[in-house]
Amino acid sequence: MRILHVLDHGLPLHSGYAFRTRAIVTAQQGRGWDVACLTGGRQGERQARREEIDGITFFRTPPVAAARSPLREWREVKALRRRLEEVIAEWRPDQIHVHSPVLGALAALPAARRFGLPVLYEIRAFWEDAAVGNGTGREGSARYRLIRMLETRACRKADAVAVICEGLKRDLIARGIDGDKVIVSPNGVDLGLFGTPAEPDLSLAQKLGLEGADVVGFIGSFYDYEGLDDLIAAMPLLVERRPRARLLMVGGGPMEDALKTQASAFGVAERIHFAGRVPHQEVERYYALIDLLAYPRKAMRLTELVTPLKPLEAMAQGKLVVASDVGGHRELIEDGVTGTLFPAGDPAALANALADLFDRRDGWDERRETARRFVERERNWADNVANYEPVYRRLNRKAA
Repeated sequence: MRILHVLDHGLPLHSGYAFRTRAIVTAQQGRGWDVACLTGGRQGERQARREEIDGITFFRTPPVAAARSPLREWREVKALRRRLEEVIAEWRPDQIHVHSPVLGALAALPAARRFGLPVLYEIRAFWEDAAVGNGTGREGSARYRLIRMLETRACRKADAVAVICEGLKRDLIARGIDGDKVIVSPNGVDLGLFGTPAEPDLSLAQKLGLEGADVVGFIGSFYDYEGLDDLIAAMPLLVERRPRARLLMVGGGPMEDALKTQASAFGVAERIHFAGRVPHQEVERYYALIDLLAYPRKAMRLTELVTPLKPLEAMAQGKLVVASDVGGHRELIEDGVTGTLFPAGDPAALANALADLFDRRDGWDERRETARRFVERERNWADNVANYEPVYRRLNRKAA
């Protein structure tokens, strides 16, 4: 079976999107399938139109000339379609597996039809909701409604649809998409790459001022929807109960300056260390210093529908997870069993949840082991990738 993944971007860029792709492709290669990837113009300029990275073949689409929206997106779709038709003729795939955003589907559907190939369209998040979450869009705007319409149309035209969680599937069914054509391929962890927790680096702990501290951490992107302002607001309340509490923030993003200003205004700046972005291969060193990982996402369409990857990585690293009770978290975390949930948007509840866990360390080992088993059993990419096989085989028989 030869599968061509059509992507917005991929390695060597580092993002949750790129790492999920790598996990999928690596697991599929492990099953003996021939797999390659085609990235769109948003990947940026590359020296070669075909290259190998981490054992994965990547075909590249050159970037398009700069233009204002929607001309820019129209050019990107046209360029990706032309490049896809070239790659299909050269590489001869059996299956097109195109990943959101919907621009990829708009390019892949007509190209695949020209060559008589089936299309599986995978949605990791609705583009219109992601724009709202990132602060670049407004729910209900003309642009929002247009993208939603294009997304729905792409799902109707695709031979099959994959989503990363039940929330997205329910939303598509409510739009009139046949539930029988939608499969759930949930976020997972590549335990071969991320499944062995590192030992704490005492020199790094000393450098960051975390020796002997009760360490709360966040590792990820600093977007507004992550609710990190609630985490900062919780720190003075947590320190009242746990004077040795410290917060380690690893990553960066649009909210970084505002969060630093907030930390100073709340009088807890000296208890919060902003480590900045770190190389992906260094992330495990920071996980090793953290006792509790906090994910205080705000309640909105994006977070209610979409399951994040980071809590699963934390569980794989043997860490305790504290998260807001939005729908995406409830789909991953069983309160009191694999993690702790608190009411979204409530810094006091977050502080109490963190403090209560620090006060009851005797139950940590059992919860860590339970959460780790959940990832191994239900969110391990080596097993999750099997969800695609019956769909591929059905579509290929239909196309034959």
